[in-house]
Amino acid sequence: MNLLLDTHVLLWWLADDPALPVAARAAIANPDTTVLVSAASVWEISIKEAVGRLDVPDDLIDAIEHNDFDTLPVTASHALAAGRLPPHHADPFDRMLIAQAEQDRLTLVTVDGRFAAYDVELLAVQ
Repeated sequence: MNLLLDTHVLLWWLADDPALPVAARAAIANPDTTVLVSAASVWEISIKEAVGRLDVPDDLIDAIEHNDFDTLPVTASHALAAGRLPPHHADPFDRMLIAQAEQDRLTLVTVDGRFAAYDVELLAVQ
């Protein structure tokens, strides 16, 4: 299985936060699973840290690599697809994750119920 982590799921995983649903934790920890983190999530985290909304360790990239997560770049094709999505969700970072999951046939791990309005595979974590 190839998983793409929503930003909050990534942060919960890195912090070992109990808010991370058990099903998500098990899927991410499965050695047969490829886990991807979008460059869009790293960008979102960086922006929120800069305005004081998040406290993030300076070694975010190292933490991602230490967990054997792969990074997923944002391509022009992803950007075009994100812009063309129906307006069910206004957050541009989430729209990018949805477009990436659709285009790259990835399973999105999120607890955001608005993602279900899109034609994207979601990991059932509720």
